[in-house]
Parts: sequence; structure tokens; C-alpha cells
Amino acid sequence: MLAGRAPPGAAGCRRLLAAALAAGLRPLLCGLPPCWATAKRAAGQWPSPGLRVPEPAETERLVQEVQRRGVPLRRFIACPRLARTVQRCLQDGAGAGPQPILLEFAAGPGILTRTLLNTGVRVVALEGNSAFLPNLQSLENSLDGQLKVIYCDFFKLDPLATGTVRPPAMRSEKLFETMGVTAVPWSADVPVKVFGILPQKKERTNLWKLLFAVYECNSIFRYGRVELNIFVSEREYKVLAAKPGDSRAYQALTVLGQVGCEIQLLHMEPWSSFLTNLKNGGLAVPKSMWFPNDHLCLVRLTPRQNLFTEGLKPTDASAFIFMVKQCLARPKSRLIDKLNSWSLDDVDELLRELEIPKNALTRNLYPEDYKRLFEALQNSNMFAETWFHDEVLECLKNINL
Repeated sequence: MLAGRAPPGAAGCRRLLAAALAAGLRPLLCGLPPCWATAKRAAGQWPSPGLRVPEPAETERLVQEVQRRGVPLRRFIACPRLARTVQRCLQDGAGAGPQPILLEFAAGPGILTRTLLNTGVRVVALEGNSAFLPNLQSLENSLDGQLKVIYCDFFKLDPLATGTVRPPAMRSEKLFETMGVTAVPWSADVPVKVFGILPQKKERTNLWKLLFAVYECNSIFRYGRVELNIFVSEREYKVLAAKPGDSRAYQALTVLGQVGCEIQLLHMEPWSSFLTNLKNGGLAVPKSMWFPNDHLCLVRLTPRQNLFTEGLKPTDASAFIFMVKQCLARPKSRLIDKLNSWSLDDVDELLRELEIPKNALTRNLYPEDYKRLFEALQNSNMFAETWFHDEVLECLKNINL
């Protein structure tokens, strides 16, 4: 006790404690460093806001209230159990360092959004249906920067039309500027994680668009190896994961998907677990003649760090895609016959150098064989000929994008 100072009374103690708390010492009293919340935010982790996650019946009422005529079929996560399962899948393998922003497209009623926020993830929620925005924006306003809501349709990013872009369309430059994310080298870690349920309509078309963007380092992939975590139908997953020799499932999409991305199945969930926006509450499960299709599959597509080489650059992407599509247009045909149809010199020697059997069928080549073949052909003069580039352009026009 300092000399000449009387010990403070009860009222004095209360005043001193209040002053200490006002000075920001509460974390010290709790055994935490003073800037613990700021440090967690800097690492991409936020304190849990403790949000209530609505039950499925509440979510169904919300979806039906905002439903409008002419709106395409959509599926939503309405069950808190499923939301927690997806959240665990998305965060599986996350290290202790700074975590990338999670971009959720077609956030809808926000069940997964709330579940992710409760685990301390920073979320950017895209929604193209303006009727869902008030609910999401109200949630955004109740938080301290952990959630950003943007009126945007993910599959209307970077429209081909020039001039002013009107919401829900958007340029990826504007989106990433709003998120505060800058471009990183292709060799760097994943800058952004994306999650969403692929629309049933044009599901294959949207997969093609995403793969084109990967190979061309275009749209969101101008900013690095953006990780895609998407629910696709089981039949499309069977195509993405097919093995050589499967005459039905092994397709150009298979080869290009496996060459371009690491593909990981995270979870399979029955169609009945998802809520649709149909008035009658139907499931609208798409028919499948050749493949099982009882589930939606949560698939992670991570662009490969070693995708691009001296023989395969983003500027060569359209030619590589064209070559693969041409080879697998008739999967039971021989590769040598396809190469001879392009008037190549010494095809036998080329296949011998690549250690590809002379009578190999196009459906029997592994994805990496197609990449090696393309890189070898790049050393020839064939791809410099005008007729080849004309066919590439025609192929791109008819690829059903």
C-alpha cells in the first residue's frame, strides 16, 4: 500500500473495476489477450454469434412466401442436421492458419449461412432472387462484418454482353473487389472457397462453363485456384469420377475434369433431404437411364497446381478441350485413326514415344495420357494450321454453353 493513501472503500473498488472494464481489460480478467476477437478475425475466424437456425417447417414457409411464378426449380438446405453435415465437410482439413472467405451462392433462406456463421466462418452470400434479400440483409446488419450479402446470380457472372451489367448479373472484378480479395499466383493456396447447389436445369452446361473458366484462368479463376464445393446429381458425379474403359460414363467431361481438378466426394444425400420451391412440395428428381441417381453428391473440385506446363497454357485451353472432345466423340474408335484423320506425320512413332498402344481405343486412355498427347502435338506444326483453328471455333460454338 502506498504511503499516505487510504485503502479504497467498496464504492471506490466498484469505480476502479468499472474503469478497468471501460479501458478494455475485460479479456484480461477472463484470461484472454486484449485483442482476441481482432486476432481471430484477422485469421479468418470470428466469435460465434450464436444465431438461431430455423427448423425445416419455418424454412418451408419462407420459401413458399417468396415463391413467384416463372422462377426456375431450386433446391434448398432446410434441415439443420444437413446444414451441420455440410459445414463439417466444408471445414474438413482446414489448417490453423488464416482461412479463406467462403462464398455461398444461391443462399436462399440462409440455413447453411447461419450454421457457418455460428462456427466463426466469414461468409459472402450471393442471392439472385431479390425476394430472399430482406431476410439475408437483416442477418447481415445484425453482425459486425462477418457476413456480406450481394444481389448476384453466380451463373450470371461475367456475361458476354458489353456495356452496363445489371443485377443479378455481375462482373467478377466487382465481386472480388466487394469481397476484398485480390488475385494470387496459381501456385498459391486456395484464395476463396465456393459452395452451392448446382441448378438442375442446365446442370451439365454449368459444369462445362466452370471447367472452361478453370482452363482459361478466366472469371473467378483469374484470382487463383478457387475451390468449388458443389452439390451435383449422382449421375453427373459418376461421369466426373469415371474410369477409363467405361463406355457410358467415361466422357470428355471426365477427362477434362480429372486433368484440371482434384475431385473429392465429400458427402451423398438423398434428394428427399432437400426442400424445393415447387408449390406441391415435389422432389422433381431428374430421370437417369444409365446411371444411379438417388442422391445429390457434394463434390470438391480443387484446380490442380501443376495443371499448366510449357505444353499446356491458358491460351491453349480451347485447343486441348477440342482435341479431347474430338477423340471421345466416338469412344469405341481407335486413337490412331483419329490422329491419322488430322493428317499427322509419323503417328506410329508418336504413339511409341508416348508408350500408348497402337490399337488403343480412345475410351481406354487415362486423362493424363490425353494431356501428354496434347503436349507432344504442341511440338508439331499441326495446331498452327488454319483449318484446325476453324474447327476449334466451331466446336466452341456448339459445345452447348
